[in-house]
Amino acid sequence: MKRPWNTVGVRIVSIALLVGGVVAGVQLTQDRVSRERGDAAELVLRAGEDESQLLRARQNQIAAARAYQRAAEGDAAVRAATAAKSSAVRAEQVEKKAKEKKAAPPKPKNGTVPYSGPIPSSCTEYSGNRKTGCALMLAAGFGIDQFPCLEKLWSHESGWNHKAENKGSGAYGIPQALPGSKMGSIAPDWRNNPATQIKWGLGYVRGRYKSPCGAWSHFQSAGNY
Repeated sequence: MKRPWNTVGVRIVSIALLVGGVVAGVQLTQDRVSRERGDAAELVLRAGEDESQLLRARQNQIAAARAYQRAAEGDAAVRAATAAKSSAVRAEQVEKKAKEKKAAPPKPKNGTVPYSGPIPSSCTEYSGNRKTGCALMLAAGFGIDQFPCLEKLWSHESGWNHKAENKGSGAYGIPQALPGSKMGSIAPDWRNNPATQIKWGLGYVRGRYKSPCGAWSHFQSAGNY
């Protein structure tokens, strides 16, 4: 006996739906697996990138630390070299002073340092006011060995300029008499005559320091005479 069409149709439709559902389920499962695999691959890729970034950061830190260490070692080397150079310079200065002290002639008891430089053979080695001063110094009874001291003394005072004037103190002339009018005791032409100034200056030196080298020695220690 034949079954009614409606019953057969219903079963066919049910089977079709069942098969469609199974197919759809399989498709969903495959899609889910694909997504999960994709997500897993993305996670792996991200993990690899993160690890690479961490590795690069670590390498940069190590490079920076090494650079800092090299710079610190360089600074330390420079400081050590500078300190060594300073020590060597100080040692050289101490040694030089010791040699100078050893070579310096002993000071006499009266405090006058004798002149140890070259001695002129005669006054002809000089010119101008210096030549006049040398001749007058010999005439005053001093030896030629005293003139280098006198030459240095009055070079500091006036440069042997018979018109040299200190506006502040009023000192005047080659010996820088203070006041200049003191030289009038030799002659009234004291303002313009170098011989008058030199004669007065030699008398001053003899009366106060006994000799030109005695005056020069005092000048060296006191800055004046």
